Amino acid sequence: MAQTVIVSGGTGGLGSAVTTKLLDDGWRVVVPWVVEEELSRLPESDRLVTLRADLFDESSVAEVVATAAGESSAPVTAVVNLVGGFAMGERVDATPVEEFERLLRLNLRPLYLLSAAAIPKLIEAGGGSIVGVSAKAAFAPFSGAAGYITSKAAVWAFISALAAEYKDDAIRANAILPSVIDTPGNRDSQPDSSRKGWVSPQTIAETVAFLVSDASAAVTGAQVPVPGVG
Repeated sequence: MAQTVIVSGGTGGLGSAVTTKLLDDGWRVVVPWVVEEELSRLPESDRLVTLRADLFDESSVAEVVATAAGESSAPVTAVVNLVGGFAMGERVDATPVEEFERLLRLNLRPLYLLSAAAIPKLIEAGGGSIVGVSAKAAFAPFSGAAGYITSKAAVWAFISALAAEYKDDAIRANAILPSVIDTPGNRDSQPDSSRKGWVSPQTIAETVAFLVSDASAAVTGAQVPVPGVG
């Protein structure tokens, strides 16, 4: 039976690689979008469904889940939340609390809303998988990014809570922990970097595909480092 996965942030530098990989694996993929120009990053497929959505708005998220659940022959069994962001700044005493709260909202609210809305559909389907994006920095902090580090640690805490709460419903929840991803956006923001040690989106996409597949049926509540090698 075909299955449906929701990929938030699916038009981004990482998201487009994840979307492509999941389509290649036979999934029906639902991708909410904000920037229309980014749709050109996605391959053409009759199993790709795109819709404009505000993933910070509860009613808009509900529409995304309803669209995902609209194909009875392909039940919703996975949610991959890639929406999030990074920001460097000053140390805590020089950083406005509004910036701290902005990063918490950016990295947590879409994950929470999508999970809450999609979980009943996953339960109806007999279980499934939720994947969130924490970060290596959440467990190896550095100066000037307290909001980012805290928010990514909170992503892991939320994912681990989902794993505990929905284990009996056969819902698995896992977090990937990347370092710097070799996306066009990161290249533009760090033009002088050697990019040594950066990990490709395609490599991470392989890991995400594993985590939403039946091959990872025994894996839940995991921190999965994806820093790449070389």
